[in-house]
Amino acid sequence: MRFDFHTHGKLSKGFDFSIDYYINMAKHALDSGLDAVALTEHFNTKNFHEVYDTLDESFPYEDGYYNVLGLKVFPGMEVDIQEVGHILCIGDRADVRALRESLDNYTEEGRFVPFEKLLNFISMYDMLVIGAHPFRPSTPLLGLEPSLLEQLDAFDLNGKDLHKRGIDENISDVFSFAEELNKPVVGGSDTHHYKQFGAVYTELEKPCSNIKELKQIILNGEFTVEIAEDLHERVSEAVRLKKIEKAKLEIENVK
Repeated sequence: MRFDFHTHGKLSKGFDFSIDYYINMAKHALDSGLDAVALTEHFNTKNFHEVYDTLDESFPYEDGYYNVLGLKVFPGMEVDIQEVGHILCIGDRADVRALRESLDNYTEEGRFVPFEKLLNFISMYDMLVIGAHPFRPSTPLLGLEPSLLEQLDAFDLNGKDLHKRGIDENISDVFSFAEELNKPVVGGSDTHHYKQFGAVYTELEKPCSNIKELKQIILNGEFTVEIAEDLHERVSEAVRLKKIEKAKLEIENVK
């Protein structure tokens, strides 16, 4: 089962959620060979709850995921923390919504939730919690309190970082960092554009249908991380097209 742990449902968090855009994303995710994704849209994206309201109206929710044209879409979100860093929170849709409500007062830069408080909020739910792109210069996780980092379930080998920082360097850094904390590493494309799907993904050894099953597979180490030979081409093309499409949408929004 091919799983992408870090994906976005919008071209940019400043735009409204478009079901047509997301359907197109799902089709290309399937075409790239993926079976499932975690939808980890930014927690402070424009009209966050609209994303899940729209999915609820458009697709069946089966056990622990949305069935989007055959693609399993596990609910989640990407949360900024006060200390600087991004945390991926993946769980049942009701738990994701409830956690997001707990963060209503922490959505603005300069007022993000402290890491320890976020972990306390998360402890109320059964979630898979992943430290995103730990070596990204703008949002590094290294240097944070180890006792807090140890409460995460895994770290993210990120498609954007593999492209920008270099594959060998990023693999070495992320896996060494995770090993020091005795944590696994999973793959996530960090895509906002369909071209980036398949750049990096996680090959699960068994299928899963809810967060409990998914989390157990990760904690048991029953998976491998796969990197596409054309990762650089996928990411660079996604970046190029995203820039063009974003500019078009900004012009349309002005009109």
